[in-house]
Amino acid sequence: MDHHYDGQHNDYMQPEEDWDRDLLLDPAWEKQQRKTFTAWCNSHLRKAGTQIENIDEDFRDGLKLMLLLEVISGERLPKPERGKMRVHKISNVNKALDFIASKGVKLVSIGAEEIVDGNAKMTLGMIWTIILRFAIQDISVEETSAKEGLLLWCQRKTAPYKNVNIQNFHISWKDGLGFCALIHRHRPELIDYGKLRKDDPLTNLNTAFDVAERFLDIPKMLDAEDIVGTARPDEKAIMTYVSSFYHAFSGAQKAETAANRICKVLAVNQENEQLMEDYEKLASDLLEWIRRTIPWLENRAPENTMQAMQQKLEDFRDYRRQHKPPKVQEKCQLEINFNTLQTKLRLSNRPAFMPSEGKMVSDINKAWGGLEHAEKGYEEWMLNEIRRLERLDHLAEKFRQKASIHEAWTEGKENMLQKKDYETASLSEIKALLKKHEAFESDLAAHQDRVEQIAAIAQELNELNYYDSPSVNARCQRICDQWDNLGALTQKRREALERTEKLLETIDQLYLEYAKRAAPFNNWMEGAMEDLQDTFIVHTIEEIQGLTSAHEQFKATLPEADKERQAILGIHNEVSKIAQTYHVNMSGTNPYTAISPQEINNKWDHVRQLVPRRDQALMEEHARQQQNERLRKQFAAQANVIGPWIQTKMQEIGRIAIEMHGTLEDQINHLRQYEKSIVNYKPKIDQLESDHQQIQEALIFDNKHTNYTMEHIRVGWEQLLTTIARTINEVENQILTRDAKGISQEQMNEFRNSFNHFDREHSGTLGPEEFKACLISLGYDIGNDPQKKTGMMDSDDFRACLISMGYNMGEAEFTRIMSIVDPNRLGVVTFQAFIDFMSRETADTDTADQVMASFKVLAGDKNYITADELRRELPPDQAEYCIARMAPYIGHDAVPGALDYMSFSTALYGESDL
Repeated sequence: MDHHYDGQHNDYMQPEEDWDRDLLLDPAWEKQQRKTFTAWCNSHLRKAGTQIENIDEDFRDGLKLMLLLEVISGERLPKPERGKMRVHKISNVNKALDFIASKGVKLVSIGAEEIVDGNAKMTLGMIWTIILRFAIQDISVEETSAKEGLLLWCQRKTAPYKNVNIQNFHISWKDGLGFCALIHRHRPELIDYGKLRKDDPLTNLNTAFDVAERFLDIPKMLDAEDIVGTARPDEKAIMTYVSSFYHAFSGAQKAETAANRICKVLAVNQENEQLMEDYEKLASDLLEWIRRTIPWLENRAPENTMQAMQQKLEDFRDYRRQHKPPKVQEKCQLEINFNTLQTKLRLSNRPAFMPSEGKMVSDINKAWGGLEHAEKGYEEWMLNEIRRLERLDHLAEKFRQKASIHEAWTEGKENMLQKKDYETASLSEIKALLKKHEAFESDLAAHQDRVEQIAAIAQELNELNYYDSPSVNARCQRICDQWDNLGALTQKRREALERTEKLLETIDQLYLEYAKRAAPFNNWMEGAMEDLQDTFIVHTIEEIQGLTSAHEQFKATLPEADKERQAILGIHNEVSKIAQTYHVNMSGTNPYTAISPQEINNKWDHVRQLVPRRDQALMEEHARQQQNERLRKQFAAQANVIGPWIQTKMQEIGRIAIEMHGTLEDQINHLRQYEKSIVNYKPKIDQLESDHQQIQEALIFDNKHTNYTMEHIRVGWEQLLTTIARTINEVENQILTRDAKGISQEQMNEFRNSFNHFDREHSGTLGPEEFKACLISLGYDIGNDPQKKTGMMDSDDFRACLISMGYNMGEAEFTRIMSIVDPNRLGVVTFQAFIDFMSRETADTDTADQVMASFKVLAGDKNYITADELRRELPPDQAEYCIARMAPYIGHDAVPGALDYMSFSTALYGESDL
């Protein structure tokens, strides 16, 4: 069966007579074609593990010819005949020629017999026909194809090279610079083009042929000597060789484009994974710090001394000034990083980041709330402990003072009550002893209050957990036991004196009057001395003024007391005068009292000495309270300015966040200037902290001049810094969204105005119904069909929607939208979520299908890819990233080491597990 080739779509074919003429006129061309066509065939046959040596002989049985067509077409030919007879060979060649004809190629005067007979002319013609059909016909450059397209491609690629002028496929290539220019244009690192000389064609040609064979996998199809030694090199040989360059470089360009797309996607994924790791580490560190700090703040182990509690308070101040502020900044930065990561994930069409269990922003905030609760309770406990210790020190000192006075008074009283002096006394002495005892009983009763006070103070010290309670209790028990014994002894002595009283009736009325007046006066002086030496604790000017007023009233009674003293001393002087006048035998002491005039005078002098000391103590305390009042007013004056200032700034930030004008860059510049002005206010906060420290060191616990506490100011200041940082981050994320989605400033302003219009409470969020109305106001049509999204509605459609469906908002579609803008189901839509949704509707981002198609290009249209192909086409780190994450390919066409790039591409976009 004869075939011929002259199809209307292949007019670039050289006529048969031209073919004959070429071979007859220049045998050198046949030599060139043999070498070139043989090398071209082998470049494809080696893929099947074979090759040819003689192009006339090796295609005669048709087996390698059919194999060549299967390799270059990628299709299966009919099963060949394996017999050695001529008829079998002709059958195989006809199958090959039939396949060529099926591709739209008409073979002219080429029959199977000529090929089987080894006709060199026909064999070369057939191979040229195959080259034209499968290597050159599909070349297309700027609406030109085949030979013209290949020539135009060569001209475009070599245009920058002044010493190269490609006009044809014969003499334009003789100097070798055209081949070198093609290689240098695509792979400049392979050839030092500047060192090539036009007058050295052999070197140029051999350089190009060697480089193409070594680095571009293009076999050496031509001999430099043949080209240089031929006046007009064979056009077909040149075209065949040049077409190999075209296919090599065009394939590399597609692979480069595919690799770039994959690199872009992988770079985004790697960056996001790094951000996720950073968030997890920062969250873990912050939670660990909170976990370590809370037990310290919850420790309520009391201290025994004021100094120890003051040290605890100082440690707490160091925590507030040095340890906590960096953690506040870390917490704020954590929220900013989380929001930025979520924005980047949305912009890159990735699923939202879900931190590890217990590391959500809400978990951080909950743990932080627990920290602040423990912190507040710890400070209150320390202040209460300081008050308790102060009270304990005061009570302990008071107990020691009263106990010492009482012990001094009771010293010798038991021995006195046990004396038997009445047994040898005269009647007058007995009566005197009896009256003296009555005076003692009166004195004893007067001291009953002091004993009760000592017991009450001891009880209170026990109730307040005073650390030295055992010694206090022991001393108090001794005093009480002694007091009980004194009562018993007193009763016993009275009974003895009353038995003797019947025998002794004479009594010295003067001594009796002295004793009766001296005892209460003595008690008054002892009480005055006790009061003048009593310690006091006050917290306000009014309290010290009350003590001063009471002291002044006491001083006003001193003249009257002095008169009483003079009167008592006058009685004693009268007794002495009578005894001296009437020569009464006196024992030298008053039988009715142990209080001597000298003792009265000594105690009176002591009282007079204690009065100015008390004056000095009250004056010093008054000065201290005045200083405390000055500290209160100083703190209040600043707090009453700073507190409203913080509230005003918080309101202004809220208003700025809602009423933003100008471009986003203008807004963020304005916010940063605003943040700078707020940060510049920090010295005033520090000054207020300093004043607050002075107040705490002065043990001032209240301040009637202001409603602001330092805790209020601290919380407000931290909230102010956090709010301005969050607002700046929101605008930055809007810039990221705008730049990534291509939103214009006018669209951004329109979105902001619509959002603010429906945010009637100026909360910065929209409820579901407000969000629905906002979408409709922007012309977003959401009907009952969740697949229908026209993007915009005209006025008639909008009116009809409002009338017929009350905003025409289908529940299914609206539920879908709300799941996008409110994934946490908080019931509100933030402006950032609103912007993300509006930009998502028109944005065009990379998809899993696009990445899958790119991998298929790198894999040579296979359904799988190998590790070697990934390492060859991708940068090392990203190639290893893919290899580590791709599952083995398990399709029917799988080979050892095949990787499944399809499921990997899907996982990149969250549609399956990566």
